[in-house]
Amino acid sequence: MIVLLFILILSVLILVHEGGHFLTARKFGVKVEQFALGFGPKIYSWTSQGTEYCLCAIPLGGFVKMSGDERAQCKGAGDEYFSKSAGHRALIVLMGPVINYALAYLCFVLVFMIGFIDMDATQKKVPALIGKIVAGSPAQKAGLMSGDHILSADGHVFANWADMQDYISGAGEHQLKVTLTRGGHEVIIGLTPEMQKSKDMFGREHNVSRIGIQPPEISSADKLVVRKYGFIGAWGKAAEELWSITARTYSALWEMVSGQRSAREGMTGLIGIFIIIKLAAGIGVSVVLHVVGVISASLAIFNLLPVIPLDGGHLAYLGLEKLRGKPLSASTEEMIARIGFGLFIALAVFVFYLDFERIGLIDKIIKLFH
Repeated sequence: MIVLLFILILSVLILVHEGGHFLTARKFGVKVEQFALGFGPKIYSWTSQGTEYCLCAIPLGGFVKMSGDERAQCKGAGDEYFSKSAGHRALIVLMGPVINYALAYLCFVLVFMIGFIDMDATQKKVPALIGKIVAGSPAQKAGLMSGDHILSADGHVFANWADMQDYISGAGEHQLKVTLTRGGHEVIIGLTPEMQKSKDMFGREHNVSRIGIQPPEISSADKLVVRKYGFIGAWGKAAEELWSITARTYSALWEMVSGQRSAREGMTGLIGIFIIIKLAAGIGVSVVLHVVGVISASLAIFNLLPVIPLDGGHLAYLGLEKLRGKPLSASTEEMIARIGFGLFIALAVFVFYLDFERIGLIDKIIKLFH
């Protein structure tokens, strides 16, 4: 079922994107020869109003083939892509990402109408109060007790359990000076965390420091903060969410380009998306819709990057054509397209490598050879 959900979500995102190109091309009188969902061998196809609609075997993409969309093959007919003005061609290219962006907005509206878990508010509700002590742990050896309320460590004040957990997990194996309250009295205890293996959402192991404590048992109803907005409020909240995701995405792209963030932290591919959708499906419809919205917005932003063969690359072409008053020569366009396509394939391979590394497949392959 998760595989089917994954394929369904990808198919919707692709159909929406390519549908933006398709409908705009039709609006400006460009003949669309083929509209394909997927790549590779055709599974099923039919023809309507001069367009062949195809369902292909590999559901990992799609395309719209317009009449005369390659300059060398353009014959000058009025229904060809290159017979249209640069402005109309730019709109045809632009509407794919625009519709993806609109889908993201609609998903967020539905999320805020259905109701969503406010993780920030939820985490703030859980105090840094010890519920259980793990036997043989650094906490037990140092004398921590159930019911202790941890206030700070090494001068870092904790507002809630999440603050404390984040600090301790990255503290390493050096002694911490922990301040806590017990029975109305303030107590200072020294303890040294121990390093343990912890798996992230992709199943990859990381070394983190732990002291061996657990929060008190709190019912899901008390722990989770669920927020819901009315019809009007949901549209405004969705706009805020879309703006926030857009700003964070561009910020992350800039950090990767400037070297402030590694590609491993900022990029994920189809395998990573599959794992995220799997986790979201286990929580609820609202979370799945939010993930679809984030992916759709990210797809729009990624496609607008000024790199061939992405939509942003074609828009850059058209902008240059407008400035020069004439297009680039066919040979120059072909050379740029080959370089861009080569870089795009290299990026795709790199992203797949990162996904394989995250799930531990690369390590397993290396161990086989050793």
